[in-house]
Amino acid sequence: MNPVQDLIKNLADEHGRSRANLLPILQGVVEQEKYLSELSMIEIARELNLSAADVYGTATFYSFLEHKKMGTYLIRVCKTITCAMKGKNQILFAIEDMLKIGLGETTSDGKFSLLQTNCLGWCHKAPAMLINDEVYTDLTPESVREILTEYLKK
Repeated sequence: MNPVQDLIKNLADEHGRSRANLLPILQGVVEQEKYLSELSMIEIARELNLSAADVYGTATFYSFLEHKKMGTYLIRVCKTITCAMKGKNQILFAIEDMLKIGLGETTSDGKFSLLQTNCLGWCHKAPAMLINDEVYTDLTPESVREILTEYLKK
């Protein structure tokens, strides 16, 4: 067995092999592998005795289940109306300008990927973004540049 097969078998052993356990298994793969490869979705389908189309449909429905390889640091900028009204576009422009990437792109060194996402639950402190699991709120173009400068040092 390859490492992806081992991971999926272990997740299925832990969560169970019914259709109801698909989401925790998908989340477990993303947690370990950082995204759902075509191979991993096929292996999950085989392990749970589901169609690959069913697994793919579920995986692509949820915005936090990436199905393409992303950068080490995944930046998600909230795209709700509240964040938009509080300056989300200026935040995006600052990130794009500093990292020289657009939405949906990854830096050439593979360090950063930039996405928009639905509500992060921080409307009262908008605009907000998430870098991996770290939440940043009350953003300004200046604060975003400071935050990214720290990540660039890592």
